Amino acid sequence: MANTQAICTSFKAEVMLGNHQLGSVTLTSRTSLTSPTTDTVKAALYLASATTNGSNTAYTATGEVSGTGYSAGGVTVTNATAPTTNSTSGVWTPSASIVYTTVTLSTAFDAVMLYNSTQSNKAIGVYTFGSQTVTAGNFTLTMPANTAGNALIQLA
Repeated sequence: MANTQAICTSFKAEVMLGNHQLGSVTLTSRTSLTSPTTDTVKAALYLASATTNGSNTAYTATGEVSGTGYSAGGVTVTNATAPTTNSTSGVWTPSASIVYTTVTLSTAFDAVMLYNSTQSNKAIGVYTFGSQTVTAGNFTLTMPANTAGNALIQLA
């Protein structure tokens, strides 16, 4: 068993169906989206012994960490930056680091799942990192630049 980093396959289709609103931009060409609201994205941590990957279609508690100060489902992601475009792709990254405050997670974990809690907890992506444990401290995932080649989500 191992966690594998990937954009969830279901998310790719759901983007084309308009199921996710990762930013708030008025689209004058579509009257149904003239007053969009940004969906809430959450981040859940997964044990190193879990099998979380791009085949996930929604948040699951199976394999999720547990410990002092950690709530099932993880934390809300700061999502103040709307997806942007440049000459080669569309990109999106959370606008601030993801922080789990004053947690004790004594069983090794190595992955985070981003999911859209506004839209029935639909999975967005799984991101892996080196195996970690935390004892009565903060765990911070620093976000990369919201640019092509760096963003967490890139449609090229």
